[in-house]
Amino acid sequence: MRDGARVQAAIEVLTDSAEHHRPPALSLRDWAVRHRFAGSKDRSAIGDIVFMALRVRAMSEFALEAETPRAWALGALKFGFSYEIEKIQELAVENEHSFGALSLEEIEALSKPVSDAPHFVLGNYPDWLDESLERIFGENRAVEMAAMAKPAPLDLRANVLKINRDDLITELSTSPKLTQKPDATALSPWGVRIPWGNGKNFPWATEFSYLKGEFEVQDEASQLVALLTGVKEGMLIADVCAGAGGKTLALAMMANNNAKIIAYDKDQNRIAPIFERLTRAGVTCVDVRTQRRGHELEDINGKCDIVLVDAPCTGSGTWRRAPDTKWRISPQNIETRQNNQQEALSIAAPLVKSGSLIAYATCSVLPEENDDTIGKFLENNSEFTLKPIDKHLEELGFSHLLEKCHKTKYGIQFTPYKSNTDGFYFAVIEKN
Repeated sequence: MRDGARVQAAIEVLTDSAEHHRPPALSLRDWAVRHRFAGSKDRSAIGDIVFMALRVRAMSEFALEAETPRAWALGALKFGFSYEIEKIQELAVENEHSFGALSLEEIEALSKPVSDAPHFVLGNYPDWLDESLERIFGENRAVEMAAMAKPAPLDLRANVLKINRDDLITELSTSPKLTQKPDATALSPWGVRIPWGNGKNFPWATEFSYLKGEFEVQDEASQLVALLTGVKEGMLIADVCAGAGGKTLALAMMANNNAKIIAYDKDQNRIAPIFERLTRAGVTCVDVRTQRRGHELEDINGKCDIVLVDAPCTGSGTWRRAPDTKWRISPQNIETRQNNQQEALSIAAPLVKSGSLIAYATCSVLPEENDDTIGKFLENNSEFTLKPIDKHLEELGFSHLLEKCHKTKYGIQFTPYKSNTDGFYFAVIEKN
């Protein structure tokens, strides 16, 4: 396929996704089924255009004064891939399968830089979230969110129960699927980073080192959340929103497979993948539980040294990996997640013994899901107090992380701009 035809295909995918309210990945898959002639390079290039269009959608709509898939795709070429207007015009009429000649209005809109635009345009996020993002990022919110609109690298976590990070990097460097050597992450001692250009199509699930349980896919900030719990050997630990078990595996690794970890999630379907992952990783210290009759955690009430609440959230901190989701978020989503978070904390609270901790985390940058949730919990639970985050980091030997994140009222916020990670929030609550 020629490049102009690939742009037209991206417009068709975006149209299907918008009209049928479907995730673009599904629309892209169905397009490929209907167009068998398109090779893997074509599908990859079309996908890049589709997701870049979603990354810079606000800027495209502002410049072109149109909320259409064509406007989004043209904006992707101009604002995402930095094509000159002459190049875009050439692609538009490259052949009969291209996306059609530009109008005079489109040429004018794409020929001038976007200037004097609102924060939400420069940061490419829904305008109704501007007040919320101003609370956390202030006047720097456009810069912060522009970093969130860029593609993310592929981060892996070395399973040090089986291999150290340097040896994993050496092993991965021999993979014929990687064109450049992976790097060690800057903040996590376990992390391995593969740049986006190579990582987006890297078939990690077929790598021999993955099949042997030597690594898991996990963003660096998610690794840091596990690290900052302070888990040690011999502890009793509960992960009450375990999901598929990514952080549970990291906690077990921190404890050198020598602790008792309760991995709990009330959604049986969500937690089901954990069993295969535990086996592959060689983890034997985890007891998996799900909601059955309401008494699943009574035996550990008041006994846990650490309870991790990796709370349900909107996922706004992962928008660089799933840019379509930022255009589907609503105020109702936030309200629902706030209720889910209080519910998760209410499950965690009885489990903690006196003097021990609840570690609260989200993959969100919205203060409603972070500081606001912590504040409300503390108001309603007088037996808990906030543990100052700088004190907690100092005790663990990680005070240097304060330079790489935003310190909030109750915790810390990692972001792509400050820490080159996904947007994760972390706070610590102590039982009196």
